[in-house]
Amino acid sequence: MATKIINGKKYDTDTAELIGEYANSANRRDFHQFEEALYRTKNGAYFLVGSGGPMSHYARSTGQNTWTGSSDNFMPLTRTEALEWCENHDVAADVIAAKFADMLKDA
Repeated sequence: MATKIINGKKYDTDTAELIGEYANSANRRDFHQFEEALYRTKNGAYFLVGSGGPMSHYARSTGQNTWTGSSDNFMPLTRTEALEWCENHDVAADVIAAKFADMLKDA
């Protein structure tokens, strides 16, 4: 799928484990539409890959008052940020418990 080098570290969606996916809309004609996927590398690093329309947080300026969508935006995340992303994007509780057990407490 995609690979990116950030600060001397290689993030590869083909070799990383997919933890969860989220899309705010199935309609790609929606300018606010975006998709994100959370991955974990073999070395335990978390990263988010996202894409979206020209009115999403993945928009890119193409000139004065013009915007376009973008794809394959890679963002390294801390483990805490990855857990927060999972909690906020409806990742199944059993997946969260398996990946972040040491960070969870009973209520």
